[in-house]
Amino acid sequence: MNQGSGISKYPDSALINKQLDELIKLPIYTIRPDALKTYVEEYFEKKCARSKQIIMEAQKIIPGGVQHNLAFNYPFPLVFTKAEGAYLYDIDGNRYYDFLQAGGPTVLGSNPIEVREKVIELLNECGPSTGLFHEYEYKLAEKISANFKSVEMFRMLGSGTEACMAAIRVARLATGKKYIIKMGGAYHGWSDQLAYGIRIPGSKWTQAPGVPLNCFKYTQEFFPNDLNDLERKLRWNRLRGGTAAVLIEPVGPESGTWPLDYDFNRNVEQLCRKYGALLIFDEVVTAFRLGMSGAQGYFGVSPDLTVFGKVVAGGYPGAGGLGGKREYMKYLAAGLDSGDKHKKALVGGTMAANPLSCVAGYYTLCEIERTNAAVRAGEMGDRLIAGLQELIKKHKLPFVAFNQGSICHLETVGTLHFSINWLKPWTIPKVIAATSERKAEMEHMGAAYMAEGLVTLAGSRLYTSAAYTEEMIDDVLSRFDNVFRNVAVKA
Repeated sequence: MNQGSGISKYPDSALINKQLDELIKLPIYTIRPDALKTYVEEYFEKKCARSKQIIMEAQKIIPGGVQHNLAFNYPFPLVFTKAEGAYLYDIDGNRYYDFLQAGGPTVLGSNPIEVREKVIELLNECGPSTGLFHEYEYKLAEKISANFKSVEMFRMLGSGTEACMAAIRVARLATGKKYIIKMGGAYHGWSDQLAYGIRIPGSKWTQAPGVPLNCFKYTQEFFPNDLNDLERKLRWNRLRGGTAAVLIEPVGPESGTWPLDYDFNRNVEQLCRKYGALLIFDEVVTAFRLGMSGAQGYFGVSPDLTVFGKVVAGGYPGAGGLGGKREYMKYLAAGLDSGDKHKKALVGGTMAANPLSCVAGYYTLCEIERTNAAVRAGEMGDRLIAGLQELIKKHKLPFVAFNQGSICHLETVGTLHFSINWLKPWTIPKVIAATSERKAEMEHMGAAYMAEGLVTLAGSRLYTSAAYTEEMIDDVLSRFDNVFRNVAVKA
């Protein structure tokens, strides 16, 4: 079993957070208006005409013209028709380097033939779904359990959002407590009770329009890297019924955009044991990307429950699951009666664990292990970030570039590094306005990257895969160089 780590060296989180603190104090550096205008006119309007035509028609029947938030980009979304290895292709025939990676799960690169052949074989023999048990449900669960020591049992679900919902229900049943504490700024899906404190630490309910405030009665947030803040809430909750679980992304909120200290997770685990709360790791991005044992293997932590995402279906539909220790996973039992009488969490999903997703997931994990893909992807992340840091120095820009293995960050405006202090309510409108302005400039930078053939996540996050080569990364850096030479202080 290959247990190589996808992180060669953990970043200095204190230094990075200090740099990000300085970045948000500075004026905004962004693509010059004249350069952006040229990119729009010469690239998007001339070379992406079919995409624009389709999106204009799609807007008539699809709200916003796209079905997924990640698909939007300035000045209009592009229509992608092919994915292969490290590349994406749009309907106009333009080729791009893929750093979106479907939001993170394609550690091998897009559409690997080793997995695709198994999926086609399944479709020819069985079809994508029967609603009944398939042998690969067991094979996938066993594969995950064999690599994650804390995952004694695994239940496939339809998405990471569903897995987070299930984790909370299990935690409440197992502990008899109600409060859930999540890390501020982290995204754990879009269920009502977890749409709290997302994007900006301290934001509470302000980023969740459409959700009644009483849905957040038992949800709290604590600030990243702040153990004292977490313990204050755990101590206070103990006086009124206790905390069912602490839910965190182990590299920091938004896939480590606000990076955590290396020993932070172990300290959180100790606090959970002290106060009788379950520890839930959201490894939607980090599982199998940071190594075959995920972030928990890297940090040496044993969470009680682990949330999995798209990677366990190999990027195919039906993409999520919940794993954990047997004493807690028993609350998800859906089949044979073990004789242990206890309430079971309300969890469903007709298409969960369909044959297609389980076959794709199983062979994806086998291929990641066989090829040491997490390590290879991490090496490409190291090369990308080292090159970006050199370009930042070359162009004398205040940007911050860092990575946790193949999870790479290029912060040009620091939108997600703001926070809200409710003890100073007069500052809240200023923070909201600042983040809105900087988000718009992230989109402009993202458009420049796209016109240079680089698909990123929101213009600030980039996932590398094992499909990249050193030569590809060097070409990518030359394209970033083209963008950076057209950056200036916003007027």
